[in-house]
Amino acid sequence: MSGIDPITLSVLAGRMEQIADEMDATLFRAAFNPIIAEAHDASHGLYHAATGDTLVQGKSGLPIFVGVMAFAVQAVIEKAAAEGDLADGDIFIFNDAHIGGTHLSDMRLVRPYFRDGQLFCYLASVGHWHDVGGAVPGNYNPAATEVFQEAFVLPPVRLARAGQVNQDIIDILLRNTRLPQSAMGDLNGQLGALDLGVKRMDELLDEYGADTVRGALDALGHRAEALMRAELGALPDGRWQAEDFLDNDGITDTPLPIRVALEISGDRMVLDFAGSAPQCAGPVNIALPTTVAAAYVAIKHIFPGLPANAGVMRPIEVRVPEGSILSAEFPAPTGGYTETILRMIDVVFSAFAQAAPDKVVANAYGTINALSIAGRRRDGRPWVMFSFYGGGHGGSPEGDGLNHGNAPISTATIPPMEILEAAYPVMFRQWALRPDSGGAGRHRGGMGAVYEIEVLEEGGAEAFLFGERGRFAPKGIAGGGAAALNRFAYESGDGGWQTPPLASKMRGIRLRQGQAVRLETPGGGGYGPAADRAADRVARDVARGLVTAEEADRAYGPAWREVAP
Repeated sequence: MSGIDPITLSVLAGRMEQIADEMDATLFRAAFNPIIAEAHDASHGLYHAATGDTLVQGKSGLPIFVGVMAFAVQAVIEKAAAEGDLADGDIFIFNDAHIGGTHLSDMRLVRPYFRDGQLFCYLASVGHWHDVGGAVPGNYNPAATEVFQEAFVLPPVRLARAGQVNQDIIDILLRNTRLPQSAMGDLNGQLGALDLGVKRMDELLDEYGADTVRGALDALGHRAEALMRAELGALPDGRWQAEDFLDNDGITDTPLPIRVALEISGDRMVLDFAGSAPQCAGPVNIALPTTVAAAYVAIKHIFPGLPANAGVMRPIEVRVPEGSILSAEFPAPTGGYTETILRMIDVVFSAFAQAAPDKVVANAYGTINALSIAGRRRDGRPWVMFSFYGGGHGGSPEGDGLNHGNAPISTATIPPMEILEAAYPVMFRQWALRPDSGGAGRHRGGMGAVYEIEVLEEGGAEAFLFGERGRFAPKGIAGGGAAALNRFAYESGDGGWQTPPLASKMRGIRLRQGQAVRLETPGGGGYGPAADRAADRVARDVARGLVTAEEADRAYGPAWREVAP
């Protein structure tokens, strides 16, 4: 470990984190599409020059990118080694999910940072582009059976060579999207963020010197590892198991198990996902980089005080069976990766709750409900409204779950209704909390939401849904109850409402002007037995409209009525 003094180490850690934070902010302010600009579905960081390991990540970026971007940088390192001509000013770009994790909507830019002619580290930017071609606007195709039906696939290529941008690559990118202006704006935002990162790194190394900063980066990795080992060493040794299910793969209506065995021995942990479903036909597969990253996110939730640094994972072994849904091979579709990693986090929480229930929360709502509504305006221009939607978080040892939050794979925000209505020809008839959607418990699960969206465009639109939790509700822990199921419906020609045959996935829903879709999202699971919840808290929930009187009687008994106002 470096002999750098603790004060200097702390200052440098803060400075480098600030660089990543400022890169995040630069893209958020410059991006054209709301998924980046409003929802903050993006991330920036600093990565090790030799291994690609995450050194520093911004606080506003998505946690899932901490792990997967290390794999993305490793892919660039391998390409540069094979070609032997890495230069200052090179910028690599790609979206291949089997190499860099997540899905094809996430465009990755990786730039080597040189100091005095020597490679010092890598800077990287990733952002969710609004549309990257494929069969479905917005790229969440619930019926995809290969990646080519989801989006166009770009392997790692040089967008810039020694500072000279390759316009041919940009032309290919813009030709393979329904929204070229949005793509160009997002690309420029990411390039601007990387330029800023280089500038700030220059300033930092001018002030402290390359050797001191390099020593600080090494020390931060060792410190992260030591903190993780200390946390594990304080827990009981043992082996605990959990399982949960995905509704289906969008092709065949068959549940898909996700299983984990969690083993703690001294200051080490093993997460073994043996027994999980085999690779499937539909787009809920995930590649190995995504699986490792999701395991990191689950661990980071359980131990929130740990830094965003690859050293955290050194004492943890992630075992993933070959040929499984968690180690899918190209060209298996991966567009719905969000649903699978959310189930991974759920089973890790459920297993860990058996070892240390005071450190985990009950299952959150467990689906981003990727809903895309697309059509053409009167002048023929295409429009694509893609967004994700919130739900309830699980109850915890400290209190009730969060109402209408975002998924625990991210720190993203849900795009505001006003932004979506201003940008697209839609109107939200309803955007409200969903009563009775949280699981009962000593600490109740948070409430899900109800969204009802009407199409205003004269030519109508087509809708596509990629969701989960339509068949298997979010679980409670420590005796808490399950939350409500996910529900989706759309208006039919006769004025009635229809639901998808596969419950949570459907494409090609034709909507005329004035017709709508409706999402009713799950809440979070409950924590602790419902019998332990104080009667006055139940009465307060009923008074606030979060729980109906009928559900309060069923879940908690009639005692609350004695203290009701």
